[in-house]
Amino acid sequence: MSDIDTTDETATEHEDEAVRILEDGLDEAPLIESAYDRAGRWYIIHTFAGHEQKVIGALNNIVKSRDLQEMIYEIYVPEEDVTEFKNGKKATVSKKMFPSYLLIRCEPDPEIFYVIGSTPGVTGFVGSEKTRPTALTRREVDNIIRPVVEGVELPAAKRRVATHEFEINDTVQIKTGPFATFSGHVAEINEDQMKVKVLVDIFGRETPVELEFNQITKL
Repeated sequence: MSDIDTTDETATEHEDEAVRILEDGLDEAPLIESAYDRAGRWYIIHTFAGHEQKVIGALNNIVKSRDLQEMIYEIYVPEEDVTEFKNGKKATVSKKMFPSYLLIRCEPDPEIFYVIGSTPGVTGFVGSEKTRPTALTRREVDNIIRPVVEGVELPAAKRRVATHEFEINDTVQIKTGPFATFSGHVAEINEDQMKVKVLVDIFGRETPVELEFNQITKL
């Protein structure tokens, strides 16, 4: 019996050590904070075009005046960084991901749905039923509100397609490179690569020249 007990004690020691190592490893794993885990549920509301800020102001006033802080928690405007080219200059600006739509975190209560839906500027919830809107799933929330890892917010996804001011057949002037000061007209636009193909008159012949957006300006 004593031999068996000794063997069991040794095995237990090894098991305890294995558990300790495993637990230490888990302690080192990064903690991920998702907006989905906050109190309440997330919903999408639709507003009249350009009325997003008015709706936010009206809702905030309603929450304060009716003491609804424990029912309506948060209003979120999804934004993203967009690269624009104007007058041949590149700039990154923040723009609304979904114009006329807002995310709101609240308790799934019919009275609260009515209060929100009756707010001036709100046309309704995105969902199948007015009295019981459809809440967003975890995946949907995380795709819009980037999770936070160990206190550091992950960078928001950027649009691959840059906005620009050029159109086919636009007359443009080249600003930099071997063809600087030459002018021509836009034949092709590659938004994915942020490049254009300009037909330039070189020695009496139209020659296609590939350029980046910031190398040309409209005339």
